[in-house]
Amino acid sequence: TGYALEKKVVKSKVGEKVFLPCCHEIPSSDSLQNYRVYWQKNTTEVVLAYAEGKKMPQQERYENRTGMDVRNLTLWISPVEILDNGPYQCVVQHRKHSQNSVVVCDETVTLFVTADFSKPNVTVEKRFKTCESTVMVVSCSSHGGFPKPKISGALNNVSVVWNTSSVSKSSLGLYNVTGQLWLNVTKDVSFTCSVEYNGFLKSTSLLLKNKNDCVVPTVPPSYNVITASSIIIIIFLLAITLAAKYLPRHGKYSSFFRKRSLTA
Repeated sequence: TGYALEKKVVKSKVGEKVFLPCCHEIPSSDSLQNYRVYWQKNTTEVVLAYAEGKKMPQQERYENRTGMDVRNLTLWISPVEILDNGPYQCVVQHRKHSQNSVVVCDETVTLFVTADFSKPNVTVEKRFKTCESTVMVVSCSSHGGFPKPKISGALNNVSVVWNTSSVSKSSLGLYNVTGQLWLNVTKDVSFTCSVEYNGFLKSTSLLLKNKNDCVVPTVPPSYNVITASSIIIIIFLLAITLAAKYLPRHGKYSSFFRKRSLTA
């Protein structure tokens, strides 16, 4: 339900019931029969009107969608439509004598109608990739809102300028908005798309990842390789040990037999 934020400004959303305050209240000692009340839009459309307590003809599109409090003369509209957006004028005349009427109130109140935009839809398309970076096309879209929105983007909370953006209007008077951004991503970054309209904000955030696929991980040797290498090293050390132990003796015995043969 929409209510006045201040006396002359009211905000409401499509489909809600909104109340527009008038500038006069009929005291309990008086009655609607002594007044003429005109609620009109853009000074041309009769939204709701009463003369001497009787309802007067009104614009067709307001029939069965409007009503008025007989004391404070507040106008209500339900359900609110996009076309209801705009200024409304409340004019009140008091009949003090049989023929003469005095204007006791003439004031305008502006109705700002809002229709919620959808939560922004963010899509990412990867166009080109190297070891260090990834070129991405990030798109953001939102639809079905009112009034005309402002779309913005941010990388790690820092504002960016869209490469392209557009706003279109449907036959129902609702807006659709899109934005597109080309990015060269070298590290993981957070992207946020926001749609702002009439003091309201809808946002969607997405983490853009850059995977470095060019680094070849070091593969540790398998258990079989380690085992085989260990066996080879052990055999090699054992061979050196045996050689050091027996080769010198083998040399002594050879010289001994040579001496014996010479003596004989």
